[in-house]
Amino acid sequence: MTTRRQVMKLAAFAASQTALMGAVRAEGGVDLGAAASAALPFAQQTPMRIGAAALRVRDLGRMRTYYIDLLKFDTISADKTEVVLGVDGVALLHLIHRPDAPLEAQTTAGLFHTAFLMPSRADFARWLVHAALARTPFDGFADHHVSEASYLTDPEGNGIEVYSDRPPSAWKWTGDTVTMGTDQLDIDNIVAQTDTTRDQYHTAPKALRIGHMHLRVGDVARGRSFYEGLIGMEPTRLGRPGVAFLSSGRYHHHIGINTWQSAGSGPRNVQETGLAWFSLRIADDAVMADRKRRLAAAGLSGESIADGVAIADPWGTQVRLVKA
Repeated sequence: MTTRRQVMKLAAFAASQTALMGAVRAEGGVDLGAAASAALPFAQQTPMRIGAAALRVRDLGRMRTYYIDLLKFDTISADKTEVVLGVDGVALLHLIHRPDAPLEAQTTAGLFHTAFLMPSRADFARWLVHAALARTPFDGFADHHVSEASYLTDPEGNGIEVYSDRPPSAWKWTGDTVTMGTDQLDIDNIVAQTDTTRDQYHTAPKALRIGHMHLRVGDVARGRSFYEGLIGMEPTRLGRPGVAFLSSGRYHHHIGINTWQSAGSGPRNVQETGLAWFSLRIADDAVMADRKRRLAAAGLSGESIADGVAIADPWGTQVRLVKA
């Protein structure tokens, strides 16, 4: 029989300084049993919210298997050039096949991690046990005060965060600045909500979504000018050097940008693997119109796409503003 102690040993690093430092680099309730949470989390109820992300990948089969095994995504569509994965018919991750693409270096602008948000702490607990019993390698764990998080890296070097939020009522704000930190995660307390002797994470929760995107950029001020001034995000935490957290509707952050590994980076090589694009879903027509006016005022028309417009950030990552 697998005990909780054994699960934590499989998960690795649970109480180690290695995991805590890994989390520092990565990010600066009620037991619902085996039922998947259905209510969309607060991150998905704001005027703008993350929709989907797309990765350019070399080994389409391997990457598809990895994300299905890790998060139990459904395959929404698949052909030789692209696989679309998601939950309950909602597309979350596009894998674009580029078999000859060079691997993107971690010192350039690009993806830091895609953060998949579990709808509840109980969902996160079940997923942690699932990942541990599958002997999934972790890079780190952290308690960020507003959320509890784990960090991984996919087979082609793309960063992943899987996390759950604490209730927004428990977040501490000083004006427009939210309190965040990087403390040791109490994994035992989390997995106490579920059965650690067996895997109960058979399907992804219906309300699992991408909670935020964290990007490597060449310059934080320039990144803020784009994601605040043009895209309309608002800063929520700016205290640490080389990083900024931005959001819509007082979420702790929908976008993170940092220069920890990528300071001074120029435009990305779009022939390489890594993040091709991500989307921001906008429910209100007035908000969408405002964003288009901002782009037009800056002399940026963007590219017309279905239900919206696409624009590249200063390093070439495409941001798609689409109607929710």
